[in-house]
Amino acid sequence: MRFTKTPVEGVTVVEVDRIVDDRGFFGRVWCRDEFAEHGLDADWTQANVGLSTRAGTLRGMHYQRDPHAEVKLVRCTRGAVYDVALDLRPASPTYLEWTGVTLSADEHTMLYIPEGCAHGYQTLADDSEIVYFTSAPYVREAAAGARHDDPAFGIRWPRPVEVISAQDAAWDLWQRSASP
Repeated sequence: MRFTKTPVEGVTVVEVDRIVDDRGFFGRVWCRDEFAEHGLDADWTQANVGLSTRAGTLRGMHYQRDPHAEVKLVRCTRGAVYDVALDLRPASPTYLEWTGVTLSADEHTMLYIPEGCAHGYQTLADDSEIVYFTSAPYVREAAAGARHDDPAFGIRWPRPVEVISAQDAAWDLWQRSASP
């Protein structure tokens, strides 16, 4: 695996090294030791899948408040998405900064998102699917979100938002005193 740091503290792009032969390829998507060597520690407790049928669908920006904060490892298994991590950690040097990467089923690239960062994505193709692992189980009372179009963040999505849930469209605007 190849690990590339992004401009947001702790957010890392993980690329699968492929061993290719006439059958196709084989690659590793998770190794506790390799991730730990790069300072990326997580003990996965839950795996989730999300399918969006229409290109332009936006999901996010989601996170869980302490003490249920979670690390995520996100991979696109069908289609393509623009995946965004937003730093909501007030003590972080990259507080309120975001980074986005295109994840596609063809590339097998993943995004590692540390605790205290919100996560969201926009589908770039119809019938796009993501699978992601979390270090903490979902806790409804800890679930929170930030507006995808909040001027405090300035996230630049690659296309107009075609579909968004009522909940995701209604998150409050961020205030500097807020924290996950």
